[in-house]
Amino acid sequence: MSAESTPQPGIPEPATTDPGRRGKGRRRKPPSKGRKVMRVMAWTAAGVVVLGGTGAGYLYFKLNGNLKSVDINQALGADRPVKIDNGSENVLVLGSDSRAGTNKKLGGGTDDGVARSDTAMIVHIYKGHKRASVVSVPRDTLIDRPACTDAKGTTYPAASGVMFNSAYATGGATCAVKTVESLTGIRMDHYLEVDFAGFQKLVDDLGGVPVTTTKKIDDPQSHLRLPAGTHTLSGREALGLVRTRHGVGDGSDLGRIQLQQAFMKALLTQVKHVGVFSSPKKLYDLADTATRTVTTDSDLGTVNSLADFAAGLKGIGSTHMKMVTMPVQYDPADPNRVLLEKTKAQLIWTALEHDRPIPAAATTGSATGGAKGVVAS
Repeated sequence: MSAESTPQPGIPEPATTDPGRRGKGRRRKPPSKGRKVMRVMAWTAAGVVVLGGTGAGYLYFKLNGNLKSVDINQALGADRPVKIDNGSENVLVLGSDSRAGTNKKLGGGTDDGVARSDTAMIVHIYKGHKRASVVSVPRDTLIDRPACTDAKGTTYPAASGVMFNSAYATGGATCAVKTVESLTGIRMDHYLEVDFAGFQKLVDDLGGVPVTTTKKIDDPQSHLRLPAGTHTLSGREALGLVRTRHGVGDGSDLGRIQLQQAFMKALLTQVKHVGVFSSPKKLYDLADTATRTVTTDSDLGTVNSLADFAAGLKGIGSTHMKMVTMPVQYDPADPNRVLLEKTKAQLIWTALEHDRPIPAAATTGSATGGAKGVVAS
């Protein structure tokens, strides 16, 4: 159900300066590329609210009505890890892969009537919001799924030795959050889910995303065929890239995660180059697509809340974002599945719980997938 809200007081537009005039005194050091990217993302979100506060209130209501949210706290109740009040935040980000309707044409695969978490990332934002760590969770990891209750109140029994992405397929967002909290022992403060078709349109609204591939990619299952070289990926091609696995590396989900992480960096770089503030229409189109694309927890279920959240991330540059994959090894009984390396994983969870950097020992020697460097970043 979409969150309901009332418009907030207008937020003044950021002051502009004449590029032809310079103040006297010492020249200010230009911000790094990573900081520029995060600043553009934050101000784009804030710009949505500006639209609503400068005489176009109906646009605000329309964008607010686009958002879908899930009351995670209500569904899961009190049986959760304790919220650590040290200034840090943990966000579970999922990419849903329903094969129904138009998504069948976009992503391939079999339409079996269920959606799965094709992409899962735990984003830890450190105290002060100047650094972040991103832990990708392989969808093929065999886990013990806890009993959980979905947003409609239906309860599902626990299950042993099932794939990680079965949690979302079973009980949606709330079961996915419950499973991640059971796996890590860490409370998820927020939830963000991105849909297939919306992801494609967002890339198209940006005018495509440039990437350089160091090897040929040919995966008929994701409908992606790219020769080695530089390309500006359309939304369809970008979706194929973040979903491909059989045409790259060892054909595993771990290789796909490496491609996803590289594409995320390219996507952030493209946001910087688009210049959304020079075109109110482009700003609105991107905001309209973004708000239609995401499902959030109820605390982020309004445009104002999302804008505030994004503004709090503007200090995080790409050089201050560490991206790792949860440590796993291939299952000797089934090479298409992976098993959690519990001792190494615990190093990650302990570090995040105490708001510390992830130690190198946590991922050294784990299975990787063999696709690192295929997309240059």
